[in-house]
Amino acid sequence: MGVDIDQAFVQDPQHRPGLSITQAQGIPLIDLSPVTTTNPCPSSMDALVKEIGSACKEWGFFQVINHGVSISLREKLQEASKKFFAQSLEDKKKVSRDETSPSGYYDTEHTKNVRDWKEVFDFLTKDPTLVPLTSHESDDRLVQWTNKSPHYPPGFRDIIKEYIEEMEKLGRKLMELIAMSLGLEAKRFEEFFKDQTSFIRLNHYPPCPYPHLALGVGRHKDPGPLTILAQDDVGGLEVKLKHKTDQEWVRVEPTPNAYIINVGDIMQVWSNDAYESVEHRVMVNSEKERFSTPYFLFPAHDTEVKPLEELTNENNPPKYRPYKWGKFLIHRKDSNFQKQNVENIQIHHFKIA
Repeated sequence: MGVDIDQAFVQDPQHRPGLSITQAQGIPLIDLSPVTTTNPCPSSMDALVKEIGSACKEWGFFQVINHGVSISLREKLQEASKKFFAQSLEDKKKVSRDETSPSGYYDTEHTKNVRDWKEVFDFLTKDPTLVPLTSHESDDRLVQWTNKSPHYPPGFRDIIKEYIEEMEKLGRKLMELIAMSLGLEAKRFEEFFKDQTSFIRLNHYPPCPYPHLALGVGRHKDPGPLTILAQDDVGGLEVKLKHKTDQEWVRVEPTPNAYIINVGDIMQVWSNDAYESVEHRVMVNSEKERFSTPYFLFPAHDTEVKPLEELTNENNPPKYRPYKWGKFLIHRKDSNFQKQNVENIQIHHFKIA
């Protein structure tokens, strides 16, 4: 090709990014004031629940404002993240992720068996987090994942922990709204998160001289119920719009101080396909570095994921076989460390024909 790029980063021709950008028009921007202010009026709550339901059904993605998360805390985390990633590779690797625990620094993640043009630092919500030792169904052994503690920048761990508390609060509010939008009790999903396996990821996408060949993150769907994303003003997130016949990729323009929310695979299963997990990817930028911070809301390892009984009946039977979340998670983790010859595990493998 006459291009000096590690072939591990090169996307197959049909998945390479187009360099012309289509901005996503109409991705819902939802005001969460009714759940972040005291004594909201019932009509505003009803309207909010309807908005959330419509966004989940029609788009699978939406943005939220007036979410209650301190802007100064978000800025503090971003500054700390920039300082951490600005260190030498040798210093970052002192807190490297390894095959016994997925927290820490990492720069060789693969999505769909192609290496992503990014580096990350992962931090678990619960320390320690309890998960299965292996993905084998007959193996009942458990293991504890623990967090790595960077020494630089000072106070980094405390800033992350404070931010996670805010993400947990926002995640709870959003899950309650989604539950109500499905006609369920507000607290319906609470039981699944008592021993959650959630984590926060700090992403750094360095400038890439080959934006026509590589992706920051390849096309994928998130495996959990919900993801809460903070992205900087550089942007790069692209979504495959499900109501478009040509399945085109569109760019989600950053809205100042908003969070981007997307429905994940578990919500698709719980809702029995009423809400769909949507494919998305991250473009690279040839001139600017980009930072983003997704919070992945994941249930406890022993959660049996299956369509909720309240949402199934004779006319709408369960569309998925049950699966154990912890086993699914470990299967996914194992495939992140090396290129595989087969597709890693997906919810469509549990679809009832």
